[in-house]
Amino acid sequence: MLEVKELTTKYITRYNEDVYAVDHVNLKVEAGKSLGIAGESGCGKSTLALSLMGYYFAPLHYTSGEIFIDGRNITGLDPDEVRKSILGTEISYIPQAAMNALNPTQKIISIIEDVYEAHDINKTKKEVRAIADECCNVIGLPSEVLDKYPVELSGGMKQRTVIAISVILFPKVLIADEPSSALDVTSQKMVIKMLKTLMDQGFIKSMIFITHELPLLYNVTDEIMVMYAGQIVEKASAKEAVFDPLHPYSKGLMGSIIVPEKGLRDVKLAAIPGVPPNLKNPPSGCRFAVRCKYTRPECMASVHIRDLEGGRSYRCIIPDKELRETYQREANQNA
Repeated sequence: MLEVKELTTKYITRYNEDVYAVDHVNLKVEAGKSLGIAGESGCGKSTLALSLMGYYFAPLHYTSGEIFIDGRNITGLDPDEVRKSILGTEISYIPQAAMNALNPTQKIISIIEDVYEAHDINKTKKEVRAIADECCNVIGLPSEVLDKYPVELSGGMKQRTVIAISVILFPKVLIADEPSSALDVTSQKMVIKMLKTLMDQGFIKSMIFITHELPLLYNVTDEIMVMYAGQIVEKASAKEAVFDPLHPYSKGLMGSIIVPEKGLRDVKLAAIPGVPPNLKNPPSGCRFAVRCKYTRPECMASVHIRDLEGGRSYRCIIPDKELRETYQREANQNA
């Protein structure tokens, strides 16, 4: 449903400096499947989300690579064509701070009608309302919400309303950029259940879920990609990424989060030292090398991408067997 090949995008600063926030990213999402993208703040997750839609505006600029949605290459299309025929219908986006994304001067049904009008979809107001009613029913919103202004809604209702608007045109791919980050645990669970229901009901065909919490993705996605400093450092099934991370950064990310899952809840928290590299002038070798406690001299000069069975891969010069032995030895010492 979505295939990305060697996608590279950059920000151009006011001083005309290039910041490569997405660097040669490859990914694939099949129909009926969901992909999780995890990483700490500033690693490029949200920039990747914006880049996947093929709609660029300063200071973000396309550099190279290709994006295919259901076999159609959308890279290089005219921005007006992307806005009318791609965004919302082929690929849609739930932004961060979704609760602040609604126009406070319009009723919800008016916002939805504007979506149809902007995409030149010829439907009567009665037909639009019928679709909106159905969508509200699926995500657990009362139909009365359609006739209210955003200020009349609670935070959780605003969140669900933005999700409803994002899927109202039945997009093939939905990108959810940290949709649960500002919510309490109960509301997070509701949002996750809602997104799964939208896939089951056919409102969306596939999904990309972005967050900095790896364990959260275990309950939402089929596959997880871990991102660091603009690059994908590990790709694995959700179970493998959470319970058997290989890349030292993935391992550190899991170790820095409180996890209620059995087998992980008793693991002591550990911070990742240092800070990510400056992407104006990134290191030539492994970008995590300066923060990694397993760094070797060759890490500073080159990077080795290791492909394992089952489509799993990670970006590190250390073989997976050696990494697992090291992690097990450290776990035994800390027990």
